[in-house]
Amino acid sequence: MPPDYTTTTDTEPPLLPTLKRFLPYLWPKDAPALRFRIVLAALLVLAAKAAILSMPFAYKAVVDGMAEGQDVVLTILLLLVAAYGLARFGQVLFDNLRNIVFERVGGEAARRLASDTFRHLHALSLRFHLSRRTGEVTKVIERGTKSIDIMLYFLLFNIAPTLIELIAVLVIFQLKFGFELVAATIIMVTIYITFTRKVTDWRNKLRAEMNDMDTRAIGRSVDSLLNYETVKYFSAEAREQARYDGAVKDWMEAGIKSENSLGLLNVGQALITNLAMVGAMAYTVWGWSRGLLTVGDLVLVNTLLMQLFRPLDLLGMVYRTIRQGLVDMDAMFRLIDRPAEITDAPGASDLAVTDGEVEFTDISFAYDDDRRILDRLCFSVPAGETLAIVGPSGAGKSTIARLLFRFYDPAGGNIRIDGQDIAGVTQASLRAAIGIVPQDTVLFNDTIGYNIGYGREKASQRDIEEAARGAAIDDFVASLPDGYETQVGERGLKLSGGEKQRVAIARTLLKNPPILILDEATSALDSKTEEAIQDTLNRISEKRTTIIIAHRLSTITHADNIIVLDKGRVAEQGNHPALLAQDGLYAQLWHRQQAEQEEVVAVPAGS
Repeated sequence: MPPDYTTTTDTEPPLLPTLKRFLPYLWPKDAPALRFRIVLAALLVLAAKAAILSMPFAYKAVVDGMAEGQDVVLTILLLLVAAYGLARFGQVLFDNLRNIVFERVGGEAARRLASDTFRHLHALSLRFHLSRRTGEVTKVIERGTKSIDIMLYFLLFNIAPTLIELIAVLVIFQLKFGFELVAATIIMVTIYITFTRKVTDWRNKLRAEMNDMDTRAIGRSVDSLLNYETVKYFSAEAREQARYDGAVKDWMEAGIKSENSLGLLNVGQALITNLAMVGAMAYTVWGWSRGLLTVGDLVLVNTLLMQLFRPLDLLGMVYRTIRQGLVDMDAMFRLIDRPAEITDAPGASDLAVTDGEVEFTDISFAYDDDRRILDRLCFSVPAGETLAIVGPSGAGKSTIARLLFRFYDPAGGNIRIDGQDIAGVTQASLRAAIGIVPQDTVLFNDTIGYNIGYGREKASQRDIEEAARGAAIDDFVASLPDGYETQVGERGLKLSGGEKQRVAIARTLLKNPPILILDEATSALDSKTEEAIQDTLNRISEKRTTIIIAHRLSTITHADNIIVLDKGRVAEQGNHPALLAQDGLYAQLWHRQQAEQEEVVAVPAGS
């Protein structure tokens, strides 16, 4: 089963541990300018709250002044009106300045976390990447990155300011109206928060289902599009459409339930807040009737509660967003926390290649516990010589290349290059010393020049063209209207198999490694193209330690040594004439392939 790192659970991860995990990204030690921005944003939050809390007092003073009649100086009233307007503008000004100041902080935090996640994904083993769903992993990173900005905004600029405002309102009510109004406000806020959380928890289950459906729909669409040719081969367009439509329909139904539940939440919140508003205003009117309060006090209470209710009205959305953000961030952190199967040993040194001799000693390996691939395998490749590895499918030929690149570690034995155990050197230096022309060449969706230049960082255009000449692809590139700027399409699908193989050869030539692996590099090509590319491969393998993994035995007759794998062990070894003379497994494979070739040649053209 593919790894599960996307499914939303019913219970969100705890808030404080998740935020503590995120704190280094928000408060980076190496960025004092970002820390200053956070402090400045906090001061602007306080300034905005001071402005918004001063508005009701200016409003009350104007109303009380007007109620007193002509005795009040008009200039004073106009100044109070100006102060009221200035406070309203100040709130908008400080809020937007806060957003401007904090925008870079949130963006940098998101960038650093996304970059760390991306780097860690490349550090994970081939085992992980063979079982991953690309669309789902992409969605996890996308959601996790987006959740950072949203969570920071709501936590720092909604929850915290609302709490400050609530405390300030309670203090004002205590000083001016007594504990009765304070108690009523606390009860109202408690009921409001409890109701909002209960309903939002129920809604979150619906949203969790909706997100899971969304993830599956994305995963299916990406998987289907990546396998576009396979879909066409089997005329499965309708089948793929039905699968995708079913996933989208499930997502739509879950989304409808989620949105409908929002109506219930809004109605309940409105009922609680309006009952509280009516009660507070009735209390103020009662106080006015007894001569204890003024008309302006009614305005003050009404305005303070309306300002308090405005962020509270968003509490359900804020709570849901924070909770979903915790889930999305947790999924991203689970990707980061996934241990890398292959790591450099403590104090690992760089590989020093002097001759390029490769030794496999007692190598045992299994992808799964019940499926052993290699069993105490031993062989060596002297410096500068060519070793060919043949055998039936599933014998472990390609596994040898993966072990040499250290995509996996063997269960037993060791692999040495010039006497150095590759488990004790850095992976970067190991892979820098090995080049490969794979059976299935996958290219980046970029230009031919970029794909060739990928073999060596900062390669010049002259180096790229020289590598292309070495791979005998320069004439083909010159015939293209855009030359080396020609786009190859996703996975290189705009090029033929032979053209892709030559790009892979040129890329490896540019890398110029002392050790070369040819992993069935011509098995998918026609005979004419195979012959041309084989000549190129033979030329570039000269004076290099070369390991050829082959299916067609005709391509490795020149090898200095050939080993025949059977059930994870070396069944036979020697050069081509010696193995034919043994009349064993190699000879059987050779005669079978020769017979198949003669049958192909014997078929009349056009039959």
